[in-house]
Amino acid sequence: MLEISKHLVAAYGNVSVLIISGSPMLHAFRIPPRIDYIKLPCLTRTLDGAYDVKFLGLGYDDTIRLRATLITSALLDFSPDLILVDKKPFGVSNELAPGLRLLHGRGALPKVVLLLRDILDNPETTTATWERNHYHEAVRCFYDRILVVGSPEIFNLATEYKFPASSGSKLQFCGYLRRDRGSQTRDQIRGELGVHDDERLVLVTGGGGEDGYQLLANYIHGLSHIPRGAKIKTLLICGPEMSESDRRRIRLAAAHPGLVIQEFNNDMMGCIDAADLVVSMAGYNTICEILSLRKRAIVVPRVRPVQEQWMRAERLAQLGVLRTLHPDHVTPSVVTSLYTLMDDSVPVSTASII
Repeated sequence: MLEISKHLVAAYGNVSVLIISGSPMLHAFRIPPRIDYIKLPCLTRTLDGAYDVKFLGLGYDDTIRLRATLITSALLDFSPDLILVDKKPFGVSNELAPGLRLLHGRGALPKVVLLLRDILDNPETTTATWERNHYHEAVRCFYDRILVVGSPEIFNLATEYKFPASSGSKLQFCGYLRRDRGSQTRDQIRGELGVHDDERLVLVTGGGGEDGYQLLANYIHGLSHIPRGAKIKTLLICGPEMSESDRRRIRLAAAHPGLVIQEFNNDMMGCIDAADLVVSMAGYNTICEILSLRKRAIVVPRVRPVQEQWMRAERLAQLGVLRTLHPDHVTPSVVTSLYTLMDDSVPVSTASII
């Protein structure tokens, strides 16, 4: 949402944007003028995919009620002309529903747009979720349009999820979100990391980091398999949501002289631009960053409890845009094979999908 907000205020001089988010890291990013945000109490996902309270000593229902109150107050007091809703038509556990219904009852409902990523989950799960939560009814009653930030060449969301005509008629594909280049140049970042002209740089990122430990740990252990004298350096970014215990384990394992570890970097586009190869998970934002810079990448997607990342990686790999590995097949010895990608002479083409 922050990237979309940046484009809106850059394109329209009379627009201001209020972001309502539960992200624990929104404050760490550079936020331009005319954008502000309300921070909701954080939620987290359990191993089985359910939501739970991340920090507060409140019960889940109480936390959702608090979030709903904050959302409703913002809708009434900010009085937006456009509401852009991410992924869930009624929000998490219907937290958005009271605000939408209150505005609708007053006859003051602004334009409301649902933003969907390219892939939500496998068709069976997604279809059942939308039916169980009455999302199509929400779209029919409250939404003017559905914008899909993806490409039907990769995944035709309306067809795969069997959207009824009432929802399908409002749907528009927008392509993957192109990202602007970072605040630092490729040369600046490589210089700061001490990467010489004859060396290659690998960027390894676990996204937010909450479940990225295994990927990062396997990569670090795999460095011992790299041929002696290989001119390779690695920037490894843990992610802001990696647990303190996992960060400590990563640092204890990191004895390789060509390895730089950062807990967080707010110029991820600059880091990707500086890299010759990206090793990452397959979250939507990371994939958009890789595609925008046409970088060679090997992705190790999350496969449970949601299959979104695996499906995205598999579809893009079929187009030759990137390469993917199932996380169950990643071992330290696999790391050595990744470096052949840096010598691949075939250019990366993403023009048709972004």
